[in-house]
Amino acid sequence: MPALLEISDLKIQARKDDGSAIEIVKGVSFNVEAGQVVALIGESGSGKTTISLAALAYSKPGLELAGGEVRLNGEDILQMEPLAVRDLRGRRVAYLAQSAAATFNPALKIGEQVTESSVLHGILTQEQADERAEALYRALELPNPDRMGGRYPHQVSGGQLQRLMAAMALCGKPDLLVLDEPTTALDVTTQIEVLKAFKKVIQEEGSAAIYVSHDLAVVAQIADYIVVLYGGEIMEQGPADQIINRPSHAYTRRLMATARPARAAEAKGEARGAHHKATPAIRVKDLTAGYGGIAGGEPAVTILRDVNVQVERGEAVGVIGESGCGKSTLARVVAGLLPAARGDVLLDGQALNPSVKGRRREELQKIQFVFQMADTALNPKQRLGNILGRPLAFYGNLRGKEKRLKVAELLRMVELPPEFAYRYPHELSGGQKQRVNLARALAAGPEVLLCDEVTSALDTIVGANVIELLKGLRENLGVSLVFISHDLSTVASFADKIVVLYAGRVVEQGPVERVLSPPYHPYTRLLITSVPEMRIGWLEESLATREAAAGIARDVKMTATGCPFYSRCPLAIDGLCDQETPPVREDTTGHQISCHHSLTQNDPVRGDRYAANGAAASI
Repeated sequence: MPALLEISDLKIQARKDDGSAIEIVKGVSFNVEAGQVVALIGESGSGKTTISLAALAYSKPGLELAGGEVRLNGEDILQMEPLAVRDLRGRRVAYLAQSAAATFNPALKIGEQVTESSVLHGILTQEQADERAEALYRALELPNPDRMGGRYPHQVSGGQLQRLMAAMALCGKPDLLVLDEPTTALDVTTQIEVLKAFKKVIQEEGSAAIYVSHDLAVVAQIADYIVVLYGGEIMEQGPADQIINRPSHAYTRRLMATARPARAAEAKGEARGAHHKATPAIRVKDLTAGYGGIAGGEPAVTILRDVNVQVERGEAVGVIGESGCGKSTLARVVAGLLPAARGDVLLDGQALNPSVKGRRREELQKIQFVFQMADTALNPKQRLGNILGRPLAFYGNLRGKEKRLKVAELLRMVELPPEFAYRYPHELSGGQKQRVNLARALAAGPEVLLCDEVTSALDTIVGANVIELLKGLRENLGVSLVFISHDLSTVASFADKIVVLYAGRVVEQGPVERVLSPPYHPYTRLLITSVPEMRIGWLEESLATREAAAGIARDVKMTATGCPFYSRCPLAIDGLCDQETPPVREDTTGHQISCHHSLTQNDPVRGDRYAANGAAASI
């Protein structure tokens, strides 16, 4: 009996300006059986998405399907007529993109979009599609499934929107799902929920799936079979257990080595010492901030409450927490993009004007923001030389040859050739664009870099290269880094200090080695135990833990009284944690935990209840 999907000797190519062909995908062959999840893994540019799109008989603009066969239930879809291909997409094969936010139309209700394809293809009536959609909302464990279809996309969280994208794809009962990096930009606890939901629904629906990812730890939780790609060729393929536990190819072993970076403590003390000042580079003092009109010192919607953080000269501070915890809001307040309602931001000991409009040019120069998405941060109509030259002219008054030389120096600093000054952003890879994004911030000669999720959309190897670049810049230039991330493993690999935010409050902060070792706040423990391990069966084991049962499947809620983590905490004390603000407990190393439990050896935060699990072992 033939496989559900058979890809045989697939070739995809692009054309140069002179008409000659460049092979992008070079004779790839693999099968997908009914009910099976096949993962395509590899770094950016390996051909993962390009190959997966061939399952829809589609190629990106500028590419062409040049050879081979893609057989769905025995029929070569590459030979289909255009009308038959149109009918194939959404009916027999459904595609889940990486960005749910970009997939949904913000002006239409969720229910209309989830059911649209199945109704248009005549698979279901509108009434049947609505019933099917609600059943999928329940299967995907979405809140209030009977009312979910009446909401708009902006009224649900990122993790919920990602699951709704799965409901959209599954509504028409397709034979094959193509999932393209569906959990890459999610925080660790949301990622677990989405993975669990995807796995459950795929099994219950009996669907087959192609799962595109660069993260082996995530792939290990959902895949039955793995295909490892590099440069448009298959390096290795086989059952998930074989690839994860007994890889035979050097490239697969390299991917595994970079999947979860080890803590790199060397040389950081020297870096801080070489550029040390008595006054912190940045100090955030008693900060409260939010959105909407401010009445009586409180914003209409409070996001940050009574936050105290400081960043020493040459220090890397990681700010971690789930989506909605206030990480990016904190960076926006420090940069002056969002004025605080109360509290101060001090630069080298001097209070800054809350708004960027009121800050002097030299103050703007010292704090630079590196945005998450280089695609939207870089002007697509400007050459890189102009993009990097603008801050040089604005802050340094450089012109002509002097500016061109400095642009070349900046490109070399981020390990790009000077000739890139004549390129446009679309001519660069994702990792290269992120380097230019970083170079533009460095062009101002800053003292502090605010890095907002700068590696979340990059593959493992490219992300590791960006981290290495940041380490070098910190050591050579003495730049202080505020590194915002939901990826605890990445932060642990190079930060000096970690600040754990939850519901707009600092629940724990201190030296990285102290924060990642007991005692720690129950929320920090939830984050630590939610980092996927590169072994099959980890997801099921993790979901069975007490922390997961208590905390993973709940939204972040801002509270004015008590501990904000009370409703999710497995160690909550009724009548205390929900009523009184927890005290800040500090040890001699500067490690602070905001919790009603003490830091003693036998306390629940550290003691016997946690000791058996070895929570920090996976970091």
